[in-house]
Amino acid sequence: MLYKAEALKGYTLHSLDGEIGKVKGFYFDDQHWTIRYLVADTGNWLTGRQVLISPHALAAVMAQEQQIAIDLTKKQIEDSPPLESDKPVSRQFEEAYYGYYGFPMYWNGPFMWGPYPYIAREGEEWRGPAQGEKAWDYHLRSTHDVRGHRIHAVDGEIGHVEDFVIDDETWAIRYLIIDTRNWWPGKRVLVSPQWIERISWSESKVFINLSSETIRQSPEYSEESLTREYETRLHQHYNRQGYWTNEPAPKEHSR
Repeated sequence: MLYKAEALKGYTLHSLDGEIGKVKGFYFDDQHWTIRYLVADTGNWLTGRQVLISPHALAAVMAQEQQIAIDLTKKQIEDSPPLESDKPVSRQFEEAYYGYYGFPMYWNGPFMWGPYPYIAREGEEWRGPAQGEKAWDYHLRSTHDVRGHRIHAVDGEIGHVEDFVIDDETWAIRYLIIDTRNWWPGKRVLVSPQWIERISWSESKVFINLSSETIRQSPEYSEESLTREYETRLHQHYNRQGYWTNEPAPKEHSR
């Protein structure tokens, strides 16, 4: 299913042996635009460190209960490599983190999840990169920090990033929600990260190779409208192929 990042904030996180806190935010990479870590607010537990949960360990999002199930115990999380709250997420930390949990490293291979185009679940035969496959360079970004970045069409600014739409099967960011209130009052539109031409992180600007009029005429977004029928119309408007047409079928997993 598709969820707004801001809507997931505050969801309760349940490990295999009890509640550990609530969703505080997300880190994503700037190449595949995929969530790499959920940031947990653990209250008075594990104070002074960032508690990061990889999507490899996220078992299920339960919207009605506003909960996310995690396939880890409290002890596993407590004993994971620590990351101080005021420190950035370094490659050294990630290598230690992935080594501790035994997850396949997402940067070792050509796909969204490294050697895999999907999240390989525990119990599958995890593999390393094939011969000739190289690790790719990336930077992690916080969804909180990218909110507010200005959106520029080919003929000028049209709005700013209000939120992100996340797919809980692959944990890819499928869309940026663009608030255009200063140009077209009350209208919000969706833009896929795949349609972005370039980003100036230093200037907090996102550039899209589309005209403002083309974007203005796109199907208007609302939370209620986010159906596969709406997505199909959106992609048809931009003459783009839907992401669901070239991805492998979802792999079932249970907690």
